[in-house]
Amino acid sequence: MKMKMIMALVKDEITQTVIDAAREAGATGATVITSAQGEGLKPEKTFFGLDLAAQRDIVLFLVAEPKAREILETIAEAGRFDEDPGAGIACQIGLEDVVGLTTQIPTLINEIEDEL
Repeated sequence: MKMKMIMALVKDEITQTVIDAAREAGATGATVITSAQGEGLKPEKTFFGLDLAAQRDIVLFLVAEPKAREILETIAEAGRFDEDPGAGIACQIGLEDVVGLTTQIPTLINEIEDEL
């Protein structure tokens, strides 16, 4: 089965909203890496040397390729990526091979069959 990884970098306060939206769109799970820091178009300000940048979460989803675009668009809408500056970004990456999904494969196959 062809799989994709969706990686979303989001404000920590909308992480659960993005996960819930992805599940509604067909994602079967998520991995969250918390407290990532980065810099966007304009560097964040500091106050007496303390970084005022908001914490980000990295949310990873392994999804069936036919559902990837729908899930990507759903999380972008739920997270208001295009409306709220700095809310988040997401991308999808094709995966060559995946192991360890034995318990999720039947669910993924059923969802894909329903779409066909």
